[in-house]
Amino acid sequence: MADTKRSNAQLLRDSLEDDIINGRRAPGERLDPEALGREFNVSRTPVREAFQQLVASGLVTVSPKKGTFVAKVGVDQLIEMFEVMAELEGMCGRLAARRISEAELSALRAAHERCEAAALAGDTDEYYYENEVFHDCIYTASHNTFLASEARQLKQRLKPYRRLQLQVRQRMHNSLNEHQAIVDAIEQGAPALAQQALWEHVIIQGERFSDFVASVRRMDAPLERTG
Repeated sequence: MADTKRSNAQLLRDSLEDDIINGRRAPGERLDPEALGREFNVSRTPVREAFQQLVASGLVTVSPKKGTFVAKVGVDQLIEMFEVMAELEGMCGRLAARRISEAELSALRAAHERCEAAALAGDTDEYYYENEVFHDCIYTASHNTFLASEARQLKQRLKPYRRLQLQVRQRMHNSLNEHQAIVDAIEQGAPALAQQALWEHVIIQGERFSDFVASVRRMDAPLERTG
């Protein structure tokens, strides 16, 4: 696994991300860069890079002359973002099923196999990273640079919450099965099937909606207890 493949900034970001989405750092809490540097034994540069990545995903905000603070993101806004993400991913899948090259298809299969290995090992962190590669293969294979750019930008905002879903029991293995359906549809050159499979993979509905809301509400609990 994996830690050796990740920079200090990524490792710090992952740790802060986990603390925020699991409620160990409350909305409105100030993040002290010097204290974090000492805690993680890193220089200012990885701390600054980690903050930039967390700002991009909407988990922290920067207030000039005041500092960096844990953000509060409402459930309604997150659900709206997932609805848009599902549509973008579905479009990427539809185009990929029509346009993917043999080399891109090989890369997609390889990413799926690495996801499978991570799932079999029960390694949600490794699955999270390989899942990012899997989806990026589909964006590339759409051969629509504007669409791919929009999908990547929104995916960046939703990364922590997509990661949060993997902590729900059986979600990682269900996600892997959904990946197989996506790969099958793209291999078959079936645009409608690929679009539907990706839409269903990303959208939050039914039991997944309830699980997701319960998980996000955990993030607000420390603030509610101290409020």
